[in-house]
Parts: sequence; C-alpha cells; structure tokens
Amino acid sequence: MQPIAQKEEGLVSYKHEAAPIPHDDHGGDHHHHHAPHHGFFRTYVWSHDHKMIGMQYLFASLLFMAVSGALAMGVRWQLAFPGHPVPVIGHLLPASIANPDGSIAPGGYNALVTMHATIMIFLAIMPILIGVFGNFLIPLKIGAPDMAFPFFNALSFWLFFVSGIIMLASFFVPGGAAAGGWTSYAPLSTTAIYQGSAEAGHTYAQGQSMWALGIFINGLASIAGAANYITTIINMRCPGMTMFRLPLTVWALFITSFLLLLAVPVLSAAGAMLWFDLNAGTHFFSGDNVTGGQPLLWQHLFWFFGHPEVYIMILPAMGLVSEILPVFARKPIFGYRAMVYAIAAIGVLGFIVWGHHMFVSGMNLVLSATFSLSTMVIAVPSAIKTFNWMGTIWKGSIHFTTAMLFCLAFVILFVIGGFSGIFMAATPIDLFIHHTYHIVAHIHYVLFGGSLFAILGSIYFYFPKMFGRMMSERLGKWHFWLTFIFFNLTFFPMHNLGLAGMMRRIADPTQYEHLRNLQPLQVFVSLSAFGLGASFFLFWWNFFYSLFRGPKAPHNPWRANTLEWTLPSPITLHGNFEQTPVVYHGPYEYSVPGLSQDWLPQNMPLRDMPKNAGVAIDVE
Repeated sequence: MQPIAQKEEGLVSYKHEAAPIPHDDHGGDHHHHHAPHHGFFRTYVWSHDHKMIGMQYLFASLLFMAVSGALAMGVRWQLAFPGHPVPVIGHLLPASIANPDGSIAPGGYNALVTMHATIMIFLAIMPILIGVFGNFLIPLKIGAPDMAFPFFNALSFWLFFVSGIIMLASFFVPGGAAAGGWTSYAPLSTTAIYQGSAEAGHTYAQGQSMWALGIFINGLASIAGAANYITTIINMRCPGMTMFRLPLTVWALFITSFLLLLAVPVLSAAGAMLWFDLNAGTHFFSGDNVTGGQPLLWQHLFWFFGHPEVYIMILPAMGLVSEILPVFARKPIFGYRAMVYAIAAIGVLGFIVWGHHMFVSGMNLVLSATFSLSTMVIAVPSAIKTFNWMGTIWKGSIHFTTAMLFCLAFVILFVIGGFSGIFMAATPIDLFIHHTYHIVAHIHYVLFGGSLFAILGSIYFYFPKMFGRMMSERLGKWHFWLTFIFFNLTFFPMHNLGLAGMMRRIADPTQYEHLRNLQPLQVFVSLSAFGLGASFFLFWWNFFYSLFRGPKAPHNPWRANTLEWTLPSPITLHGNFEQTPVVYHGPYEYSVPGLSQDWLPQNMPLRDMPKNAGVAIDVE
C-alpha cells in the first residue's frame, strides 16, 4: 500500500490524486455550469450557494469561538487570582465586568461565565457542526446541486449572525451582559439584583433581555436550517444513493435536524416568555403566590431543549469522526447499520432524560428514578458507537495524520466524559455533586473533548476541499499534542475539585474556609487553561497562513470514497457536479480484496476499477 502522505519541511506533499471520474459521453450536449457572476454582494454576503454559506458560518463561528475562549481566560484568572487586576487589559474592560483597579467584579464574573458558555454553545459549537459541515457537506455527499431552499439557507446564516451581534452588544448596555448563568434559571434571570447587574441603586434588565432576544432569533435560524437539511436529504439524493448508502455524517446531521425541529422551538418560546417577563410585566417565571409565576417552569422548558441539545452538539461530531476514522485506518466502518440505529436511538432517548438535570429541585423520587433509568439506558447506543469505532481501527493500516489524532482523542475523551455521566445518572450521587465542579469537568469532557476535538479534526480533514490548499501537518500535530495535554491538565483536576466541595457559580473561592486549601489546585488548573488557550494560536496561524500560502491540494489527498472527493479542490462549479453522479455502493469500501488500489469511490462502478488478477471480488 502506498503511503497517504510524505512529510517535507513540515508540510505535506501528496503522491495520489483521485482516479478520473467516468462520465457518459454526450458529445456536444455536455455543459460546464460555472458559477454565475453575481457581484460581491450576491457572491460573498447574500449568497445562495451552500458552499459559500458554509464558509460564512465557519469564519463567523471561529470569531465567536475566539471571543468565548477569551471570556474563559477571564473566568480562570478570577478563580486563580481573585481580587488581582487582569494583566494588560484590566483597565480596558467594561465597568460592568471590572472594578476600577482592573480586577474582575463578582457580577462581572457571573457575566463572563454566562456569556462564555452561551457563545461557545449557541454561536460556536452548534453552528460549526451543523451550519458549517451541514451546509458544505450535505449536498456534496448526496450528489445534489445545492440545498432544497437556498433562500432560507442564506436567511438562516444571517439570523444566526444577528443573534450573535445582539449577544455581544449586551456587554455595552447599562448593567452589562446577562449574568444569571448560561441556563438563566429564574429568579436569577428575572431579577436583576440577583445576578449582579445592579449599580448605584439601579437595576438593569437590558443584558438579560438581549440574551433572551438573541436566543429566540438563534432558534429561528436553527429551525430554518433543520427543515432545509431534512428536505434536502429526503428529496435530493442522486441516483443510487439509498438511505443505507449515505455517509454517517449525513445520517448524523439528518437525525440532528429532527432534534432541532422538536427541541429548539421550546427554548425559543421560553426565551420569548422570559423577555416578556422582563419587559412587559408578565409573570411566567417570576412572581409570588399572587401573580402565580413558576420559576421551576423555566427549568423544565430549558432542559427539555437542553438535553437534546447535548446530542445536537455530539451527534454531528460522532458522524464526522465515523467518516474520518475509516479513511485513515484504510478499513470499512465496523457495523455501519448498527451505527445508524445507534444514532437514531440516541436521538429518541435524548427526549426522555431531561429530568436528570433537576434531581436537586425536589423532584418526586419515583420520577427521578425513571429519569435515572432512562439516562443509564442512553449510554447503551453510545457504547455501541464506541466499540464500533474501536472495531474500525483494530488491525487497520493507521495513518496518524492530524485529523486522525484529533478523532482518536475524541473517542478517548468522550468515553471519559461518558463514564462520569453514568455516576450523575444515579440520583443519590448527583444530589451530592450536582452543584460542584465535577459537573463542569463532565460537560467539558463531552463538549470540548468530544465536540470541539471532532471539529478541529474535521477542519484539518476538509480544509483542502473547502479552500484548495493543505494545512501544515507539522504545526497541526504540535497543535494537537499541546491541546490534548493542556486540556486534560485543565479539566481532569476539576473532578477532584468537585468531589472536595468546590461549588459552581462562585467568584472567589478563598472566601470559603473549606475551599482555601484547594487554591493551589485552582492556580494549577488556571495556568493549564492559559496553556490551552495559547495552544490555539498555532491553529489560528496554521489556518490563516495555509488559507493563502498552503500547498495546493489535489482532488483527493486522503484517498477517500465519498462524492465530494471526486470534485476539484476547491469546488468552483455552480451546482457542484458537471453531471449528476450515480452511486454504486456504500461510502466505506476500503481495502477491498482483489482491487489494486485500497479505495473505491462511490460513483465508480466496480467493473471500471483496476483489479488484481485471479481474485474474486464481492462488493455491495
């Protein structure tokens, strides 16, 4: 077998390009549909091309990710060095966040925590997994010219972007940004003085109101995108692309779209109700025995969305990892149909486990036992996927590219996060650890170690197809190892902090006598977090340098099977394909016995492939 890549001065040069795509000979009737000239606005701003919209999502989401990461650095500075001025930028921070001496105020700390999580979840992880890879890949992988509804595709992006601008602008209104936690529990979110957005005898609700408005608009973007994805996948698959020939990335995005359609409207409605409570005198979540407001209602509405949301952020990551592992193991995915059924099972079960977030709310014990059982059951399809990933790489011809390293790390870190989730499913244990940093460690192992590692691996993998250039493998591997090491140094000790009693949502642990002996560990965690943040500068340099100066990418640098790798890099044709492709087999036919090459493109008939003499071949 020929090597996938040869390293040369830290970059990657490739020996193989995809075999030429066979087309039927239609003589003079064959046309090249190049992108029409729409001008700058229609090409780069209000584009209807799914590829450009995917790139718009990518650059916007990376910007929001950088902002969220900076907020996280502020959180860790405050926990390690409470009362100390923030170096360099302390005096530049808004008055709602910092004291006059440049140290972070308690209310400002609450705002940093609230907006870090809100931006990372709603404006970075979700839009990259669903907006970027969903938009860019779905039509390419199913052989479609574009999305079913290009107008609504463009509208979805701009709704998302406007929601992000509204949330960022909330830092500069009187009282500052929302500070009631990213979950915005009532009455914290409905009473300004509880969340710290009060000063000089005044209380402000503008920041929290902008949070609620941003969530509502963001939900509209998700709903529009989900309907578009479902319609496209059902109606626009090319000939031969049956449902069980779909790549697992498409399956994961298909199931995720149903979760979005069913869960996001609940949060959008809750956000609208919260906005009316803050601005129109209603009492959905705030009030007393006379007005009849129900603070607990917010928790039910939020978590009915919130736990499917966890799978909205992890299922596309699972699909992307399932796409990349077979490519670099040079083996078919292990248990393709089992993987599909596991994705579907996770999607269904995700709607009956939200109550485990509310064990400490005084829930009926029979009901809590029911939610506890359903939470344990949902671990089964996740375990199926984990064992299938292990089966895929077992005895494979593994190529340790940067993308492969991030995906292998995803499996490891997701398993660690899953193990801690099993403990939290048990009500007696959760009652003890629910409000501690044990939960912070768990969610970051699932969403950073899981979703974000899959995102990074996928960016390295699909960068050649998006931009026509290769990222540096040497810098990529440095980025991976530093990120992997500092991630574990940052978040694994949080399990110990939580078990030792370190509570969430406190700005100064040194005020509590039983936490003072943990302060050296807090400093260690924060220094590791600063190292984690610094490691991303390698990624930013690699990304933007390669965007302009990286080596030109061949059509198929990874020797992958799916349809997007049969197209030029980058793809410039309007409508993607010169002719509608025809699919002959599944997406993971690697190392087929009898073939002289170890990959079999989906649109390549077996009869046209070079074969080894005297070997029988059996492919679906």
